[in-house]
Amino acid sequence: MSRFRMYPTPAQQDALLEQCGHARYVWNLALEQWSMWTRETRRAPSFAEQCRQLTAARAAFDWLRAGSQTVQQQALRDFDQAVKHFYARTHRRPTWRRAGRSEGFRIVGPQAARVTKLNRRWAAALVPKVGWVRFRLSRAVPNAKSYRVTRDRVGRWHIAFAVAPKPIPNPGMGLVVGVDRGVIVSAALSTGDRLTCPSLSKAEQRRLRYLQRRLAHCRPGSNRGQRVRAAIAKLHARTGDRRKDWVEKTSTDLARRFDVIRVEDLRITSMTMRPKPKPDPGCPGAFLPNRRRAKAGLNRSILANGWGALIRRLEHKAAGRVEKVNPAHTSQTCSVCRHCAPENRESQAVFRCVACGHQANADVNAALNIAAGRAVSARGETPVPVSPKREPQLATSA
Repeated sequence: MSRFRMYPTPAQQDALLEQCGHARYVWNLALEQWSMWTRETRRAPSFAEQCRQLTAARAAFDWLRAGSQTVQQQALRDFDQAVKHFYARTHRRPTWRRAGRSEGFRIVGPQAARVTKLNRRWAAALVPKVGWVRFRLSRAVPNAKSYRVTRDRVGRWHIAFAVAPKPIPNPGMGLVVGVDRGVIVSAALSTGDRLTCPSLSKAEQRRLRYLQRRLAHCRPGSNRGQRVRAAIAKLHARTGDRRKDWVEKTSTDLARRFDVIRVEDLRITSMTMRPKPKPDPGCPGAFLPNRRRAKAGLNRSILANGWGALIRRLEHKAAGRVEKVNPAHTSQTCSVCRHCAPENRESQAVFRCVACGHQANADVNAALNIAAGRAVSARGETPVPVSPKREPQLATSA
């Protein structure tokens, strides 16, 4: 995806929001029809039948006929594709689209190529029923057959052209690097580098706490509460933009410098799940403490460091060069003598081997084990890493 920032006029914003509402309505209606289907009832209508229903609905309702038929039919086509991906077990189950959160629609076909360059910094795209909408030229516009117009929670509009970027070529230096992901240090490399994902500054954190206190005193549904929510969403959007920028720059730098990138095979979805309640056997209907608040803080820290986004972008940019290593005991194993013991990890940042006395940063030591492909099983065995015919050279610190 090549995404650009759009700057529609106030009249165009109203027209775009109307198109987003039509696409959301059609998507949710198709999802409702599909959700009501069971083995005992009639099958959900197919895409062709839903298109015929859409034609009848446009003839009956003026507000739906005022929108673009291209946008509405594309919403049905996207939902049909989402259902096929769900049955193929490659994507998640389609969910409901909510106003203010899932604002957007997609354009496919000859109209997607209607892009004109205004000058060195600006271009315009033709949106059905809206007209020519300007967007900022931050890079060259790709030759795509479809694009998606979206609006985030802060109110910013973007246009994204569907094009698969080419992967970054192999540098050919024969170097391999290990990446250890953490909460304090977002990514520790076997070269000794420790990278931290940027977040809100201290002043911005104070303002966020102030806005959250104000929101707690606002009346539900009031205009003041909406303004405070918009200010809070702006701060969260700023954090997300910084995290995305850090992920893109870090993944590009790793793909350009190293031939093989080894990471831990972590199940982030399972790691960030809320803990299950613990029933109290002595008191039916009561529950024991399960440290859910501490787990919620850990989940927020994991998601704020962009663990999953970094690996996804690495797999896109360094296709075929990302290897996943078993993460078992990588932080408790000495990278010099391979002695594994819980006592080696003195603290979150200090690693001191009780066998050979090797001392290093705990995250960097784990990254060295990941770079070497070492993973210790629960029985204390160190399996031989699966490597290509020509083992790359480990990139370590000087």
